[in-house]
Amino acid sequence: MSGAEHLAVIAAGFGAGILTSTVGVASLLSFPVLIALGIPPVVANVSNTIGLLPGALSGSFGYRREIRDVPRPITIAVVVICAVGSIGGVVLLLALPPGVFAAAAPWLILFTCLIVGVQPRISRWLRARSDHPHGLRTSMSPATYVFTALTGVYGGYFGAGAGVMMMAVLALGLDLELRVVNGLKTLSLLAANVVASAIFVVVTDINWTAATLLAAGSLVGGYVGSHIGRRIPSGVLRALIVLAGIVAAVLMLT
Repeated sequence: MSGAEHLAVIAAGFGAGILTSTVGVASLLSFPVLIALGIPPVVANVSNTIGLLPGALSGSFGYRREIRDVPRPITIAVVVICAVGSIGGVVLLLALPPGVFAAAAPWLILFTCLIVGVQPRISRWLRARSDHPHGLRTSMSPATYVFTALTGVYGGYFGAGAGVMMMAVLALGLDLELRVVNGLKTLSLLAANVVASAIFVVVTDINWTAATLLAAGSLVGGYVGSHIGRRIPSGVLRALIVLAGIVAAVLMLT
């Protein structure tokens, strides 16, 4: 790669790091840049996953106050389930023909955008029908466990829009502030990507130049993004997540 291409990858990593910690569509920025540089799709996907790890790490550190507001058993459960689910995603990536899972991804993202948009109303309806209608839901239902695992699978397979999906799952399944959900989402996808990256290092080809440049940019971007995400009002953040998810889905369909 030329000097200009190096700068482009670093910039993509910085922008993707910000998106990791805010609206959750980081790969829709960084992955196309790697493809445009002529890196084969699977190698680009793997290198992108590894390169965005520092962004998720610094973003999780930036959200450490929000993550402390989550009951510890929930944090542990979400992190472990996502990490285990990502193993299934890696298996799918290596076993299935390119594009099989990706064909469904735009529609999954659009559906989760809808869920994020109407989540406050759905949560009120669920509380009204619960055994404790005036209490907050602070434990995960079986459905939340299942969809958390499925999001981990998707994160290990490709991950574009996985943040939007995780925001929908956690915001719908638990009564937490959106900024807290954002922090837990960032931490859970970090766990998924750590496991996926560890497997990729052993069994797949990696473009280490691209991964290293992305890592440099995403490390800074993830931390910056956590501060941005913390300060955005919940309504605005919700709207941005929905908008980002719709854009991601449209780009994947074209």
